[in-house]
Amino acid sequence: MPASPHGQGAAAPRSPDDLYVTPPPWDIGRPQPVFAALAASGAFRGRVLDAGCGTGEHTLLAAGLGLDATGIDLAARALRTARDKARERGCTARFLLHDARELAVLAEEFDTVLDCGLFHVFGDEDRAAYVDGLRTLLRPSGHCFILCISDQESGAWGPLHKSSRARVEAAFADGWRLDSVEPSAIDINAEPGHVEAWLITVTRT
Repeated sequence: MPASPHGQGAAAPRSPDDLYVTPPPWDIGRPQPVFAALAASGAFRGRVLDAGCGTGEHTLLAAGLGLDATGIDLAARALRTARDKARERGCTARFLLHDARELAVLAEEFDTVLDCGLFHVFGDEDRAAYVDGLRTLLRPSGHCFILCISDQESGAWGPLHKSSRARVEAAFADGWRLDSVEPSAIDINAEPGHVEAWLITVTRT
């Protein structure tokens, strides 16, 4: 997750690395339960991209299944931690310093994309660039699983751009099949322990 789920009154971080000087709220040291359940169900397939991977828990979750897993983030500090975790756990995974708004630059193809906490940090222009990039690298019939803070979260937690169903539908209106938008939660390492979220599943058409 490359940007903090801060309330509207919080100061913006100076750089992505600033978010990881101490563990940020979303860095819970394990996969989000929703993504762990998806992995157990066999939903992750082929080459996997974890967009906004942070310290790599979901990238390593996919790698642990024997999948070709790549994580990208703008926080070099988080990526160093992710690589350390991979070595400690004996997992083979790739971690790249890369801007998710410029996915086409990767010039690669993936079968599955994971996004935990990235979609909701973008304003309209950046969100459109991100989704356009997803469309360039996700193979036809490939799946993207997104866990984002929803507009149902009424507390101070959350980015400026909490996601509504309408915003999700508009983002994936062209070149996608919107399979589901389900109420869910993102666990955090601070009170209240979780925030309200959407689990979004889309398929590249």
